[in-house]
Amino acid sequence: FCYLCCVHVLACCCGSAACSCCCKCCPKIKQSTGTRIMYALYFLLVTVLCAVMMSPTVEQALKENIPFYAEFCQTVNAGEDCKTLVGYAAVYKVCFGMACFFFFFCIFTIRVNNSTGCRAAVHNGFWLLKFIALVACCAGGFFLPNESTFLEVWRYIGAVGGFIFLLIQLMLLVEFAHRWNANWYSGVKYNRLWYAALAFVTLVLFSVGVGAVIFMGIFYTHPEACLLNKIFLGINGSLCLVVSLLAISPFIQKLQPNSGLLQPGVITVYVMYLTFSAFSSKPKEMVVIDGVNTTVCVFPFNSGTESDKKIVTGLGTVILFGCVLYSCGNLNVSFTLQRARCCFCFGDDTEEYDEEQTGSGQNVVYDEREGTIYSYAFFHFVFFLGSLYVMMTATNWFHYDNHKIEKLLDGSWSVFWVKMASCWVCLILYMWTLVAPIVCPKRFVA
Repeated sequence: FCYLCCVHVLACCCGSAACSCCCKCCPKIKQSTGTRIMYALYFLLVTVLCAVMMSPTVEQALKENIPFYAEFCQTVNAGEDCKTLVGYAAVYKVCFGMACFFFFFCIFTIRVNNSTGCRAAVHNGFWLLKFIALVACCAGGFFLPNESTFLEVWRYIGAVGGFIFLLIQLMLLVEFAHRWNANWYSGVKYNRLWYAALAFVTLVLFSVGVGAVIFMGIFYTHPEACLLNKIFLGINGSLCLVVSLLAISPFIQKLQPNSGLLQPGVITVYVMYLTFSAFSSKPKEMVVIDGVNTTVCVFPFNSGTESDKKIVTGLGTVILFGCVLYSCGNLNVSFTLQRARCCFCFGDDTEEYDEEQTGSGQNVVYDEREGTIYSYAFFHFVFFLGSLYVMMTATNWFHYDNHKIEKLLDGSWSVFWVKMASCWVCLILYMWTLVAPIVCPKRFVA
């Protein structure tokens, strides 16, 4: 029995079998879901590695706790104290390898329509071999010739790719808001409790949005400073009010009966998060109070300026991985056919699929034998762009000189304007989804 179990695990890691190394007590998992989770773990591992490379704190801890650290660095030709393995240049090289890995699979899986072909088998299996390939790609970046030229060119490629990822992220957020509302609204004719669920969630979202406006108005503005904060908080708050009223206006309701306040509630919360993130990323302002230079418009608690950075970093990480995972399987999936349910993000679970019993391992449901439920190529393309976005974010975009991961959200006007512009793009995209049937009625005729 042990021999067969080991053979199965090796088949999972080195062969085309779906990954099912978990124990049998775990619930069964769809093949498509398991595949996306595995690629997300690859992405997460490299992202953590990039954070470590940009952290002098971690570098110092390695020096102090690893025996013969200096000798090891000389053995692997990594320079004195492994200087070539840290800093923005190392992050660029590692992310270059990860981007190449996902870009190759993006090209490799173009026009894969079901999971029965050899290309689909490579996409859904061979996890150990693919992990080795990912490590080889990341390590290969350190052997590229003409390092200065590579870094200069790759910097601009990363900026373009990171910006495209931001746009896709905003598009996905708008699409998610519409999908959420449509899915829950479809259950109203079967159970009136869905009305209560919609109303409750909408109330919570707008409460969070209004609370964020009040919070930033109190703590991120000052009578003698922070003029940009006052202006943009007023603009963004007003625009959120405008799109909310537009969503429930009679002429929009006539063309889109399912349009309601849930969608603008989601958009409002996200715009307020971006606004808070932009204020936290802006260079600090100081005014003279009682003859003392005092920093104003900063996070009010814990008597320091690091709390807002920790909050923004945590929320930003959750949003980043949420958008990556959500984008991997849902941009190409029709959501109008799904039944109403609380968790709707990864497709319906009512269909009957073939299920493989995997001995002592987790059971796998093969849900793509007839056709893929998401675009494999687009899946990898999003991870390719996500690799570039992580690279630019970890190195503070173009302000990489002497940058440290601990100073990721220190004052930077470039980051401030990127986040503020993202607010407006998000609002414009959502507004366009509301008025598009009016502007282009023929394209929306059933």
